[in-house]
Amino acid sequence: MKHIKKIISALLLLAEMTALYILIPCMTDAGARSAFFTPFCIPIVISACFIGFFLFVYINLFPCLTFRSASGRRNRILEDGAALLQLFLSTIIIESLFIILYSLSIRPDGHGGFGYGIGRLISLLLLALMESVLFWNGIIRVYTTSVQLGIKWRVIGIACGFIPLVHIWALCRIISIASREAAFEEEKYLLDQVRAENRLCETKYPLLLVHGVFFRDFRFFNYWGRIPFALKKNGASIYYGSQQSAASVADCGQELADRIRSIVQETGCEKVNIIAHSKGGLDSRYAISVCGAAPFTASLTTVNTPHRGCIFADYLLDKIPAKVQKSVARKYNAALKKCGDKNPDFLAAVQDLTASACERRNKELPNHPDVFYQSVGSRMNCAFGGRFPLNMAYPLVRHFDGANDGLVSVESAPFGENFTLLTTKEGRGISHGDVIDLNRENVPGFDVREFYIKLVGDLKERGF
Repeated sequence: MKHIKKIISALLLLAEMTALYILIPCMTDAGARSAFFTPFCIPIVISACFIGFFLFVYINLFPCLTFRSASGRRNRILEDGAALLQLFLSTIIIESLFIILYSLSIRPDGHGGFGYGIGRLISLLLLALMESVLFWNGIIRVYTTSVQLGIKWRVIGIACGFIPLVHIWALCRIISIASREAAFEEEKYLLDQVRAENRLCETKYPLLLVHGVFFRDFRFFNYWGRIPFALKKNGASIYYGSQQSAASVADCGQELADRIRSIVQETGCEKVNIIAHSKGGLDSRYAISVCGAAPFTASLTTVNTPHRGCIFADYLLDKIPAKVQKSVARKYNAALKKCGDKNPDFLAAVQDLTASACERRNKELPNHPDVFYQSVGSRMNCAFGGRFPLNMAYPLVRHFDGANDGLVSVESAPFGENFTLLTTKEGRGISHGDVIDLNRENVPGFDVREFYIKLVGDLKERGF
């Protein structure tokens, strides 16, 4: 139905543009004006002008001819922007062909004077203005609302906009990306509406999301991307670990234990379900096994956590001179203090991720019998298409650790009773950042938000 409505919009615009191109020269040519604009025709022409103007404005506001309230406001703007760009592309191509054919073979005899030429110029300028309105209305909507375009395609669109033929290819790619994103988001919106009453993620105990190394829980940039919003829409109650971005496992583990106790005391929830990413999984294990958080923890799900460490990290620490390590650590710690870390320790964080440190820690941290443990890992298939710096790190980690997600090897991720390996049959696979929706990117073959809804739904079914 949407495609039919867009076709109708395109036909209306083409009819309006064609009429303007033909009639304006008749209005400016003296001979044609006296013969064409009779007292009977003048009211009709004026009415047609008002109707045409109204239709053009309406189509620019509602390209699909209807006001839809099904999906969210941002997604409606994005979908309409993509539709406007489709209308622009189709109408400018068809109208250009029409003008060429009309000029070559359908030009009326007896016209060609100064007035007629002025009219033809005015009609061309008016058509160019209409097409410009369609384009800028669409591209501004898409550029301001699309998540999937990213910086890459926004820059490509601007750079290719001045290159003939190449700009058509770039515009087609932008339309395709925006259209797929709008369709995907609308599908998810409708799915959440259908299952809202089921409260799939309303677990007995609230969720505690624990970030990985070198990141923080910022207010305006969520480490977990679109995942928390999706979980909340399905009934989840969510808290965040809020530990330092770079410190030893012991220090971060103590911070998490204190955070868990404060949540339990403030809410009376008794326990929490921890979902921890990367080093956050090691911090959480330490909090449970050493810092007394076990009585307040129902489950721990680690996501792409290097439980057996990274051999690549051992190699780097062995090869990089100690002076350079300390220099980098000093600068990084100074920057982290400005971001909110009270006592950052870059070197301690990195050293605790080595294979040797993890092997020693695994012997010292027994699992608590009253806590349910499970793990998730992912694998990239290739570096191509990945986001920096994971696309750069992938081949290096592969050399030392084997199959990996760009940072953590597949062999290092399993832990607990269950282990789930995520990947895709085609494309680059699923990276260390993809698995937490860090880049807000829709990875073909993997719906990260739906995965977490099922993950939390499983915790609910287990009674947690």
